Amino acid sequence: MHYERNEYNEGFSICGLIIAGAFLYWGFNNLINWGFWWWSGFILIAIGISIISSQIYKLTNRSKLRNVVKQEFEQNPNASIEEIASKTGITIKDVRAIVLDLKARGELRGKFSTKTGEAKYVEVTTSDKLEAQEKGNYCANCGTPIKKESAVYCAYCGAKV
Repeated sequence: MHYERNEYNEGFSICGLIIAGAFLYWGFNNLINWGFWWWSGFILIAIGISIISSQIYKLTNRSKLRNVVKQEFEQNPNASIEEIASKTGITIKDVRAIVLDLKARGELRGKFSTKTGEAKYVEVTTSDKLEAQEKGNYCANCGTPIKKESAVYCAYCGAKV
């Protein structure tokens, strides 16, 4: 599986919007032409609107899923992906994707055990810590803490701070 940011099973899809646009186009086209099948335009428009509304719901649902996983790690920092999936009802595949997304956003730091799958060390970053990261306490490229205030380059990856 190739993971791309914010692509959960319950995530937003550009293809869904394209399909909805096609249904809306066909629906309005049927209404304007007033042919024998003019009433089918209403059905096509309804399908397009329902697809668009489901995509908007999925877009707003992503942040809720991220918050649920963050709260689970705050309550039990040593939880495994499988434990979080069973507690929340989110699929294992989606929990893994959410954890990767939270790590990429800098909201979750830690490592998982290769033998048990449990989190060895997990730190959930609050908004205060995120602001500190943005101010330069962490490397923007790799997330390594910058220990010297006079540092111009990251000691781990060599990126400019």
